[in-house]
Amino acid sequence: MPIHSKSAIAKGDGDFIIDEIRIEDPEEDEVVVRMKAAGLCHTDYDSLSWGKPIIMGHEGAGVVEKLGPGVSDLKEGDQVILNWATPCMRCFQCQEGNQHLCEDNSPVVAGANGYTPGHARLEGSSWNGKPIERSFNIGTLSEYTLVKSSALVKVDEPDLNFSAASIVSCGVMTGYGSVVHAAKLEAGTSAVILGCGGVGLNVIQAAKISGAGMIIAVDINPDKLKMAEQFGATHTVLADKADKQLEAAAKEVKALCNGRGADYAFECTAIPALGAAPLAMVRNSGTAVQVSGIEEEIIVDMRLFEWDKIYINPLYGKCRPQFDFPRLMRLYKNGSLLLDEMITREYPLEELSTAFDDMLKGKNAKGVIVFD
Repeated sequence: MPIHSKSAIAKGDGDFIIDEIRIEDPEEDEVVVRMKAAGLCHTDYDSLSWGKPIIMGHEGAGVVEKLGPGVSDLKEGDQVILNWATPCMRCFQCQEGNQHLCEDNSPVVAGANGYTPGHARLEGSSWNGKPIERSFNIGTLSEYTLVKSSALVKVDEPDLNFSAASIVSCGVMTGYGSVVHAAKLEAGTSAVILGCGGVGLNVIQAAKISGAGMIIAVDINPDKLKMAEQFGATHTVLADKADKQLEAAAKEVKALCNGRGADYAFECTAIPALGAAPLAMVRNSGTAVQVSGIEEEIIVDMRLFEWDKIYINPLYGKCRPQFDFPRLMRLYKNGSLLLDEMITREYPLEELSTAFDDMLKGKNAKGVIVFD
């Protein structure tokens, strides 16, 4: 029997509506998930202006409600984290170990924000009698959602905190993976983090987990710097809004690092003008990481690369969901990874507008939508 689900629907014109969608029974290798919690980030807000109706949300955790034929590794009632970078495990990149770059399924690599054959049927969800896409092919800001089984990672934890689990699948993974998988930060080294929002805080705690000897947080907001210390920053630099390229902040960072600069620098601001800023923070032969996913043309002074500096732009922390999500949940369980502390506020779906306002005003490290 089809399910009628209350959902957040971006109309494509900068606005959204909370309305009912219809979800069909799952077919081959498909699963219906009853959502328990969905994390929010700026990408969800951006989806309001993608020019087409779309079921919003790309972070989340829930419970398996229905199984389609051919699903053997899950059962009804299983707790799951949803993953938007769904691997096919067959294409060139998946075979190379780059599951986050799947050439068949990735909504980023295979066609930005679009439906691809590797995901649950487009016609599996409908609004006002017409098929509707799911954001990043999962659409988590909905009471129920239809996904391919490969988009789910089972979590065997009693009394699971679904809010904490929901934020693992994007911001936490991106920050953690950028440090551990992309930069391969070594113990005892120094790292500077530009921007202490949700992703930046996860870079900070990943650096701490990896054993960084010095973790320098840079932000224009003193409240965010206080939070950065809670998550593992050993030093803070309060930047000036007028310091457009963070040149003055870079001098402070170098002074803290024996005049050379840090071993690693991570840009987490999503401000295009700061795309090259981490290069000014690292020493010769240091590594600069552009974490926030800037996709705009910027002018770069090539002298920033002198000498032997490495600049990388990883996607999604090079995530391998079936490997990484259980590891992150184990780190959360033993107290190494702070997730509860990151969630500033929970909201019902009806208060999504308030949640967006709080996010845009910088009130939250992370806001989460919770479902009954």
